[in-house]
Amino acid sequence: MSIWEVILAFVVVVLMLVALLANVLVLMCFLYSADIRKQVPGLFILNLTFCNLLMTVSNMPLTLAGIIYKSQPGGDQICHIVGFLETFLTTNSMLSMAALSIDRWIAVVFPLSYHSKMRYKDAALILSYTWLHSVSFPIVAASLSWVGFHHLYASCTLYNKRPEDRTQFVIFTGVFHTLSFLLSLIVLCFTYLKVLKVARFHCKRIDVITMQTLVLLVDIHPSVRERCLEEQKRRRQRATKKISTFIGTFILCFAPYVITRLVELSSVVHINSHWGIISKCLAYSKVVSDPFVYSLLRHQYKKTWKDIINKILKRSSINSSALTSESHNRNILQLNE
Repeated sequence: MSIWEVILAFVVVVLMLVALLANVLVLMCFLYSADIRKQVPGLFILNLTFCNLLMTVSNMPLTLAGIIYKSQPGGDQICHIVGFLETFLTTNSMLSMAALSIDRWIAVVFPLSYHSKMRYKDAALILSYTWLHSVSFPIVAASLSWVGFHHLYASCTLYNKRPEDRTQFVIFTGVFHTLSFLLSLIVLCFTYLKVLKVARFHCKRIDVITMQTLVLLVDIHPSVRERCLEEQKRRRQRATKKISTFIGTFILCFAPYVITRLVELSSVVHINSHWGIISKCLAYSKVVSDPFVYSLLRHQYKKTWKDIINKILKRSSINSSALTSESHNRNILQLNE
């Protein structure tokens, strides 16, 4: 193995461990907190977490093996199953992020009618569509034998080995990425920019009220006035940072891989194998970032996983104190004897 391959293998191992830990923690929060389970976005986050966990335990280990051994890991049947899952899970993840953005758009832009427009039944219908949409492409690819081990990405994925099917495969790949990556990106941009517009409007109203209050309070201390102005600035930046994170991580993680897949279809451009694996690792990094972007850094999830950790530590502390007490009593009995 070259130094580049060692580095890439190490990166995949780190991504696997962090992704497994973070997504399991999200799942634990969902199971532990009744409030999270009651919320409609929890269904979309649960679906996204399910996809991320399955990607972590099925696709990433085989990519690691492909990097190390530079050949197809396992037999053709295993590779076909993993390639099918890769196409399904990637599409499902993208559409789940789009569904979350639609939920936020309705909640912010139509707050009074949110509970009537986004019920559990509506969320279940959206999830049903994402599963139907996501499973249709790998079914077509598997039926046409367009799934296999691709040396450029060291993974089992969409791959056409027959030159006579090149035109059909190019059309299929273009349609697939248009209706998965591009469609999800358009939905994300439309919904979150609408959310940002409403957030900025509310910030302006709050700023006007704050400035009027500061003008009326002539005797206010300069430090208090300064803190109010700093809070105004942070309030304006908060929504922009969040929305930039949602859209930015989606583009940064998926765009290099999707562009590489499309450029690969051209026989004119040669793609370096190291770049192919790097673009695949960037796509895998979305599995790592999703738990933090959509869940763990939110106040409700922070409180929940801290409660879980405190409960575990408290239980272990009680058990250890009970063992210590039992040992102490045993020693006293031995001395008395």
